[in-house]
Amino acid sequence: MPWDRDWQFLQINRDGRVLTVRFERSDSDVNPLSAALISELIELAHLLEDDFELNAVVLTGTQTVFSAGYDLNDGKSRAELGLAERRVRTKLGPKLCEAWEKIECLTIASIEGWCIGGGFALAVSTDLRIAGQGAHFYVPEIERGMNMSWGSVPRSVALIGPSKTKRLFVLAEKIDANTALNWGLVDEVVPDGSAYEAALKMAGRAAQMPPVGVRMCIEGINAAAFALAKAVSTMDRDQYLLAQTGDDFQEGVNSFLEKRPPKFTGE
Repeated sequence: MPWDRDWQFLQINRDGRVLTVRFERSDSDVNPLSAALISELIELAHLLEDDFELNAVVLTGTQTVFSAGYDLNDGKSRAELGLAERRVRTKLGPKLCEAWEKIECLTIASIEGWCIGGGFALAVSTDLRIAGQGAHFYVPEIERGMNMSWGSVPRSVALIGPSKTKRLFVLAEKIDANTALNWGLVDEVVPDGSAYEAALKMAGRAAQMPPVGVRMCIEGINAAAFALAKAVSTMDRDQYLLAQTGDDFQEGVNSFLEKRPPKFTGE
């Protein structure tokens, strides 16, 4: 199989028509998304594009955390890069989410612990989400002086509507698993430590369905849900780059790294 090789951050297993993917940063207990980890997840998604025998893919982080989002300490600083290079590098997150959304078989995210920022964007790029009872969801981008991007706005609106998306993206509310279930953000809540097994069970149901029918249904549903997604998220990347030029962006990042409340000025 093309995906059957040594990966730095991915652990992959296949059982019949179900593939399971665990992504894990062994150097961090919050499982942040580095550029190298994101690149592996993109590469794997592309390798799965032509696998017509799969019916379901289960995506999971560690047993205690899905992901704390993009690693702000990863790579060169903003000051070291020109605008053109920054625009190219900023494509990585959107490419990740688009690649996972385009996987034709059913994708299920198994979520334990925190699912934050870029981790949230990745989770809503899958078809279904199962969360452990102790899972929490948090989108802190606005508190870092930036917009929420990676194409996650239309995906979130399609799942939970505009008002609740504003509570997540504008007010940066932290919500627990039961709230996420009530909002429609997750499809099932299970006891802590059992989200992966529950996702496998759901994937097993998908594995019993006709592969072509699975793909056609998902394609049609996504076309209906995301017909305008590209149009409304096309400026995500440049909004992010614009936000980086303001003092509030640097204050947001610095306050996070220094573990203190930010002091925004609107500059």
